[in-house]
Amino acid sequence: MRHYDLPPLDQLEAFEAAARQLSFTKAADELALTQSAVSRQIAALESHYGLALFRRLHRALRLTDDGHTLQRAVGEVLARLHEVSAELKREQRAKTVVVTTTPGFAGLWLIPRLADFTASHPDVDVRISAVYTLVNLKRDGVDLAIRYKAAEEAGDGAELLFGEVVLPVCSPRLLRDPARPLKKPEDLAHHVLLHLDSGPGAAMQDWPIWLRAMNLEGLKPASVLHFSQFDQLINAAIAGQGVALGRDPLLKTLLRERKLVAPFKKTAASPRGYYLVRSDATPRKPEVEEFATWLLGQASSA
Repeated sequence: MRHYDLPPLDQLEAFEAAARQLSFTKAADELALTQSAVSRQIAALESHYGLALFRRLHRALRLTDDGHTLQRAVGEVLARLHEVSAELKREQRAKTVVVTTTPGFAGLWLIPRLADFTASHPDVDVRISAVYTLVNLKRDGVDLAIRYKAAEEAGDGAELLFGEVVLPVCSPRLLRDPARPLKKPEDLAHHVLLHLDSGPGAAMQDWPIWLRAMNLEGLKPASVLHFSQFDQLINAAIAGQGVALGRDPLLKTLLRERKLVAPFKKTAASPRGYYLVRSDATPRKPEVEEFATWLLGQASSA
């Protein structure tokens, strides 16, 4: 004996379409069937229940009271089946984590650490969008954002990865130049200063802020080079092209590896930090939650 006494699904689909459209012809177009095929399915369904579901009027179609009752039930069941089918298909797709952040954070901090995550999650495809544009996570299909903001701008639900301090950094080769010593902040007057001209926090992190904190507002460097992206500026510093105003902990690895050195111990606190923001869809994707947990762990040891 069958557990459920139900008509075939194709009859229920034909009925739902016809009841919604109040037209066998429009239902047939929607289902890619002929009008006569839809009519036969509706007739078979009415025979199954032993009652009329539609009133056939002259050039019009109306639901009977029984038809209205069945329409509500069938509509709810088919909609739920559609949702479950979509969820099951999503689970079968490749696991992806889409992350948006600034080019500087991606190039200097996130990407060098990614191998640690991918080694333990080889089935997860991590996609990084390194842009200065503030994207809409839900609309643009982004799972996580790492945003460089002041605390009051971070927004509800944002989790602090870490704050930062700014400090001058340069190539060890430049530090060893006997003709231009870098023993005290005043010595910057003999060097090229590397400036960041665009991107979030550019004005806030530029040299005037640090020089003001050192009471050196009137200092005039030997020259100035301007860059539009922070990672470009840091690469120029590594190449010995001048002194950059670096951000710790973004540069911690470069400082540890002696690709960069900090000639002075004096730093200035930044009013900004790096915040993790999650899309509303994140709880449905376990791989995104795993990446967020990994990211927070990496930040805590930065």
